This record gives sequence, structure tokens and C-alpha cells, in this order.
Amino acid sequence: MKSGSKYRWFVVAVFFVFMLLHQSDKLLIGPLTTPIMETFNINEEQMGKVFSGALLVGAFMYPLWGYLYDRYGRAKLLSLAAFIWGSTTWLSAIAPTYTTFLASRATTGIDDSSYPGLYSLISDYFGPAIRGKVYGLLQLAQPLGYMLGLVVATSLSAVIGWRHIFYITGSLGVVLAAVIFFTIKEAPRGKSEPELADLEQIGIYRFDKKIALGLFSKKSLILLFAQGFVGVFPWNVITYWFFRYLETERNYSSEAILTTMAPAILILAAGYFVGGAAGDFAFKRTRRGRLLVSMAAVLIGAVLLWSTINVPVENQTLFMVMLCITALFIPFASPNVISTVYDITLPEVRSTALAIQYLIENAGAALAPWLAGAIAVGSSLENAILLICTTTWILGSILLAMAAYLVPKDINTLREQLRERAEHERQQQLIETAS
Repeated sequence: MKSGSKYRWFVVAVFFVFMLLHQSDKLLIGPLTTPIMETFNINEEQMGKVFSGALLVGAFMYPLWGYLYDRYGRAKLLSLAAFIWGSTTWLSAIAPTYTTFLASRATTGIDDSSYPGLYSLISDYFGPAIRGKVYGLLQLAQPLGYMLGLVVATSLSAVIGWRHIFYITGSLGVVLAAVIFFTIKEAPRGKSEPELADLEQIGIYRFDKKIALGLFSKKSLILLFAQGFVGVFPWNVITYWFFRYLETERNYSSEAILTTMAPAILILAAGYFVGGAAGDFAFKRTRRGRLLVSMAAVLIGAVLLWSTINVPVENQTLFMVMLCITALFIPFASPNVISTVYDITLPEVRSTALAIQYLIENAGAALAPWLAGAIAVGSSLENAILLICTTTWILGSILLAMAAYLVPKDINTLREQLRERAEHERQQQLIETAS
């Protein structure tokens, strides 16, 4: 568990593969939207319900996952999540009608809310000074998973059909469940915190209802919750509708979509790590650093997306260049928000804190794909994307600025709590040694 341990990087590698394949499975439905709509003979609004169904299930599963992770072993629960991923994907692959597909696809949201335990476990392997970079590295898997899904969808959907693609990704989930179960070890909660790192042994800390309720007294955390509510609207709109927007409103072929999206996704992936590293750099200079970096990036992303969407349809080269520039800034906030949540919460409620964050994010934003689909039916996907993304990003930047102003007080409170805990542990060890 020491800072130079090679095993912790093995854990990162396993979780990276888990997130890569899981995100590929989750986001495959975007590039497969058209063949799925043709199979069931449905329109955009009906397809939007499919997207939103899984998001809603995932949103309301967050509190349960958060509690379980803080109460029991996180590694084994992550193995269970991988198994659920595989089995529910298989169910959606065999669905014979739109109604059964809508219901079975909704069940895939159960495992989509499993990430708080992953990030919590990683926080006990890596200290706060480098967490932003590590989370950014892990989150590279999300856009890379989307690109993998895009490549698979465009190259195989016409050959083997969308159902067989889901069979493949579902099977990979079951394989990852076994890998996690047999190779990933649990870490003592709080072991990587500077105040506790020099202790040979630390107590076992598990979910505490009183401490969990105390999360709602942290003003900066409340603002992060509010920011998360509006901040995920753009992600869900872009993830689920951008492929079809290029296809139907900019008249891109499958090859043109792949050529345009591949570099943009690669740059977006790099944005997670660059954003996390920038947040760590700023955090070393001011405790407001992570959130100031996030605020600036969100505003820049809103301006760049508006400029990109307004590029003339015939100028595909300029559109691709602008999309790539925009993609760099879009993910900056994500690793920094996760790191900030952990900068202000005790180890035994970190999964719960992040689960609440994600619940609030997804409970509202789960409606974004349906809302965008409804706007598209009455207007266009271009208007839906612009209206939803720019409005919510501007609101999010304001909330991030307010959280940045307040966060130093909550960080200082946590550090004092950890110092008191470390002193208590030392006294307990002295008593045990003396006896």
C-alpha cells in the first residue's frame, strides 16, 4: 500500500479495462441508434425514452451502491457490478419487441451507478496530491470506450447486426467480473491520507449514518451537487444524439462520422488527464484550484461548442478542427469534481458522497435525451444540442465559482478531522503496546 507499490498501478490497469469495456457497452447504443430504430420502427422520441430509462434506473441505484460500498468490501461489489453489466446486456440483445427492449435496456442502468466504489477504492491507494491525475487517467477510458464502440458499430453492425454486438460486450462483462473478483484486493479506508499514512495500522471505518447526514451541512458540497444536476445534461445529449445529428442533419456518411469523431474523441480522452493534472497543479497553489480550473473550462467549452455547431455544413474540415478544440475542454471538470468531493469528505462516506453527487446529476439529466428528442421532433437536433448544452454549462460555471469560494473551509475541516483521528489511533496503539 506504500506510495511506490506496483500493485496499486495494477489496480488502476484493471479498473481502466473495466471502465473502457463498460463504457463501450453503455455507449454503443449511440452509434447503433439508427439500426435499432429501424428494427423496432420507432421515432426519436421513443428512442429517447430508451436512453432515459437506463439513465433513470442508474440514477436511483446510486444511493444503494453508495451505501453498500461504504458498508462492505468494494472490490467484490465491483465484481458483482461487472456480472450485472454482462447479464443485462444479454437481456437487451434478445428483446423481441420495443416494449421489452425498453424494459431490458433500463435494467442495464443498474450497474451504471457502480463507479463511486471504484473511485473510493482508488482514493485509498493514491493520496490527494495526485488523485486528479489518476482519476483523469481512469476517465480516459470513457471516451476511448465510446470510440471503441463507434468503431465496432460502424464496422460490424451491418455484418453481424446490433444484437450480436451486444452479445459480445455482455460476455466481456462476465469475464471482467471474474478478473476483479480474483485479483483486486480491498484497501484500508483512509490509508493514503497524509495524516494517516505513517500509521502501521488504522481502525476499520465503515458507513456512519450521522457522518453521512453531515454531508448536507457542507456548503461547497451542496453547490457541487447543484452543479452536477445541470452539468450532466450536455453529456447525455451529446453522447446519445451527436452521432445521429451528424448522420441526419449534417449528412455525414459512416466513414465521415468515424473520420470526424475519432480524433475528437481521442482529444476529449486526453482532456480528462490534462484537466486532472491542471487541477492538481492549481490545487497545490490554492485549495480553490481544482474548481477554478473546472469553472474556466466549462465556460470555454460552451463558447466553443456554439461556434462549432454554427460552422457551415459544407465545411467538414473546419467543423472537425473546431470539434477537436472543443473536445479538449469538455471533460476538465470531471476528475476535479471527484477529487474535490474526496477533499472534503471522510473516507467511510466517500462512496455515499459521490453516489449522491451522481444521483443528483443523473436524476435530472436522465431526462435530457428524451427532452432533446422531443425538441428535435418539433425543431431539429442542432437546436436541441445548442439550447441544452450552452444553457446548462453557463449555469454550471456560476455554481462552480461559488463552490470554489467556499471549498477551503470544508477542506480545512476534513484535514482537522483526520489529524484528530490519527492522534486517536496513535494513542490506542500506545495503550495496546503498554498492555
